[in-house]
Amino acid sequence: MNELLYDLIGLGAESLLAGFIVFLRVGAAMALLPAFGETAIPARVRLVVALAFTLIVLPAVRADIAPMLAKGTVPGVVIASEPLAGLALGAILRLMVLALQIAGTIAAQATSLAQLFGGGTGEPQPAIGHLLTWGGLALAVMLGLHISLAAALIGSYEAMPAGQFPGGESIRYWGVEGVAQGFALAFTLAAPFVLAGLVYNVALGAINRAMPQLMVAFVGAPALTAGGLMLLALCVPAGLALWHHDLSRILANPFEVAP
Repeated sequence: MNELLYDLIGLGAESLLAGFIVFLRVGAAMALLPAFGETAIPARVRLVVALAFTLIVLPAVRADIAPMLAKGTVPGVVIASEPLAGLALGAILRLMVLALQIAGTIAAQATSLAQLFGGGTGEPQPAIGHLLTWGGLALAVMLGLHISLAAALIGSYEAMPAGQFPGGESIRYWGVEGVAQGFALAFTLAAPFVLAGLVYNVALGAINRAMPQLMVAFVGAPALTAGGLMLLALCVPAGLALWHHDLSRILANPFEVAP
């Protein structure tokens, strides 16, 4: 009986150690992951979600962390390297959320709606950016974001093995490529608003040239606002579908741009 009890205690201690090692990576990633890592979500809720993801990821990666479990203690390099790996994954995916915010800012500036702020985030942003961000996150969650994130966390152990620091060259490539793709996607989403704003300003300049006595700014401002809102209603569904397609592609292999 005592031997069985000792075995159970040893098994429990090993499971707790394995869970702690996985939580180091999952908890760090949770600070930046889309939807689940938003500052609007209470810290306690994010902690519970991180523990839930740890329970999901642990069985799939137990073989990857088995050498560390054999030692019975957590080496200092693991405590330092695992959060860095989680932050690297979270940062790559966070760039997709920043793309929505940047697209909203560009669209708001082009349609003179930048003075309208949304108050649901830590930093004030135009209402269009607020709408795009939360609309995109809601769409992603409804289409199985939690499943894709769990798969990405499990796959991260292949790109960044447990107990090893992520390569500096790889991080640099992932970061540069992620930023480039994020800005390209943001401008693509905001392109209809930029083009509409360009056409509006050219037309306004031509009218002002032909009729200098007419206060074209007062006449054209309401038209620009109404046109921006109508363009928003027409372009947002297609834009969010395009954004979710790119997010799904990145989630399938977040580290595909590694050298």
